[in-house]
Amino acid sequence: MTMAPGLYRAMAAGVLSLHAAYIVWVIFGAFFTRGRPQVAALHVATLVYGMIVEIFGFWCPLTALETWLEVRGNLPAYRGPFLLHYLDMVVYPDIPPNLLVAGAVAVCILNLWIYAWRLRVRHSLR
Repeated sequence: MTMAPGLYRAMAAGVLSLHAAYIVWVIFGAFFTRGRPQVAALHVATLVYGMIVEIFGFWCPLTALETWLEVRGNLPAYRGPFLLHYLDMVVYPDIPPNLLVAGAVAVCILNLWIYAWRLRVRHSLR
């Protein structure tokens, strides 16, 4: 039994939405973790994972799933990382990919700095 291409396209759009939500979580997660150490630990893990994927160009399972679904939905699949594809296409056309990666890593480092600052403040109050 095969699914209709429209269903694959709908699932690809769902994965795209999930991927976008993940990126929003990586960027803004530190704002939602104050006083929630388990959620903060999860956010730090996603920051580290995001930096590793961006810096070393590792495989992202969400990008692979989205591409797989798009191909089965008869859509042309893009090549390369999700972030570079959509930001370059929609938000920042004609910006060198290395600059986009550097920006993404800088956002992750900023979030990690927020956590380090929180720890320093917490330990200085003791």
